[in-house]
Amino acid sequence: MGMKQSETIYRQWLGEKELDPALRRELLALAGNEKEIEERFYTELEFGTAGLRGIIGAGTNRMNVHVVRRATEGLAKYIRTFADGPARGVAIAYDSRRMSDAFARETALVLAQNGIKAYLYKTLHSVPQLSFTVRHLGCIAGVVITASHNPPQYNGYKVYWEHGGQAAPAQAAEIFAKIRCADYFALRGMEESEAIEKCLLMMIGEEIDEAYYAATETLLQYPELMRVHGKELKLVYTPLHGSGCVPVRTLLARVGVAVHIVPEQEKPDPAFPTVKAPNPEDPDAFTLAVPLADRIGADAILATDPDSDRLGVDVRKKDGAFDVLTGNQIGSLLLHYLLSARKEKGTLPENGIVAKSLVSTRMADAICARFGVACKDVPTGFRFISEVIDRCERTGEQTFLFGFEESYGFLSGSFARDKDAICAAMLVAEACVYYKQKGMTLYDVLCEMYHTYGYYKESVKSYTLAGKDGIECICGAMAALRANCPKEFGGIAVETYEDLLAGTCTRMTDGVTEPASMQGINVLRYSLACGPWICVRPSGTEPKLKLYIGANAPDEAGVDALLQTLATAADRLLTKLLRLN
Repeated sequence: MGMKQSETIYRQWLGEKELDPALRRELLALAGNEKEIEERFYTELEFGTAGLRGIIGAGTNRMNVHVVRRATEGLAKYIRTFADGPARGVAIAYDSRRMSDAFARETALVLAQNGIKAYLYKTLHSVPQLSFTVRHLGCIAGVVITASHNPPQYNGYKVYWEHGGQAAPAQAAEIFAKIRCADYFALRGMEESEAIEKCLLMMIGEEIDEAYYAATETLLQYPELMRVHGKELKLVYTPLHGSGCVPVRTLLARVGVAVHIVPEQEKPDPAFPTVKAPNPEDPDAFTLAVPLADRIGADAILATDPDSDRLGVDVRKKDGAFDVLTGNQIGSLLLHYLLSARKEKGTLPENGIVAKSLVSTRMADAICARFGVACKDVPTGFRFISEVIDRCERTGEQTFLFGFEESYGFLSGSFARDKDAICAAMLVAEACVYYKQKGMTLYDVLCEMYHTYGYYKESVKSYTLAGKDGIECICGAMAALRANCPKEFGGIAVETYEDLLAGTCTRMTDGVTEPASMQGINVLRYSLACGPWICVRPSGTEPKLKLYIGANAPDEAGVDALLQTLATAADRLLTKLLRLN
């Protein structure tokens, strides 16, 4: 869409009588600013497996009340294609972001206007609680108003289906087709009083929270150990101004652990004033927590993002300093702990399976091999791990044990079907207590694991290119990589090249192409001589190109050197393709 068409749509919005007054003022202030008008109207927010996500503001390429109403109208039309859909209803949650509560209410009332029952939380709640609630209430779908760990100016609209996982790609495409048929301004929700009177708006009460806590507690491996020794653990926790404060501290208290909350980050705040971004992947998220942890002599620090699906962990080392763990390290620690505990108790099933994203550490493969458990790679996005859980329950052929992504998402059990930082916080606390009885910290355990499995390390780098030009540049870089496959990185030969969008795997030695293990996902994967691997993919929720590198070696110095060599070579190539020089 060119500037002329963007200008036309801009003027159409200004001409709409139903345009929200605050949005009208915002658009009027843009008069004459051609670049900003094009940025806001050159496209509309894409609806994918993570739903909608964008900067809050006026325009088709922004998150606002009209975009939310339109998305809900499309979702409603899709739900109505299922005979029992309207009666089963939709559960709705929201986090602490700006406009989240208002967008959640609009979602509920547009659904009610379509004759679809809406279950709305009274207060902010997390993604895993919503996922649990969809299944617990037997809803046809769920919606969470959140932009996860994005900066404060963002918000989003995540859609879940009856199994508790996010909408599948084909399903998301069908919903998006119905969204695109809806008008931005011909939509109004039912009056709240009328929706309540007609039983089309139901408020979710504390009994659902209790059901979630009770179910999650059953995932403890050693509940008696926690009852007796949990109080000995010294733990600091920061919710980073998000929705995790109540559920994390409630659940930990129920299993016997008292946590110390970082006071400056305890209360919900859409500005997230104490951090650059409310992201537990960022070591700076722990800056305010460390002094508190040192003051009380804490064993570890936990952090969750605004919608509490991601968990970060900072552990104390032998020298007394803290070390922020990567998502791969947390996932490997939890996996090793859970499999070890189940083997020790004799409850490890012979048909167990672990699922992880294809860009996550291959240490997980080594751990699973040692315990005789299958390890399955799936595309990025926790939706695909939820599919593994669903398949296990439907067929009974395998027993799901654990799932994780390198991007700090972890899940044990199958009560929720999205990454669950609340449950993961409980399991990390239990692991701390268990190993403390053996005179070990989590850092000690990680060092022992490297001795057992070898040194596995990974690196992730994001290249952010905002706006229309940035998106085009990212697409151009992916096209260039497809047109001219690198033969080596840092002098290490590429042995196989997989284009997972086309679903092809090419051997570089003889050029033979075979079907890849996955298809239909925009990822390029390179397997190098002697084991290292590189993946490149555009982010599905942000204007970023992401570079993943993994390597392993017998010793730490060796893996560090190898990783640095690969990172330098890959960064040089992508910097050139993205024209960042």
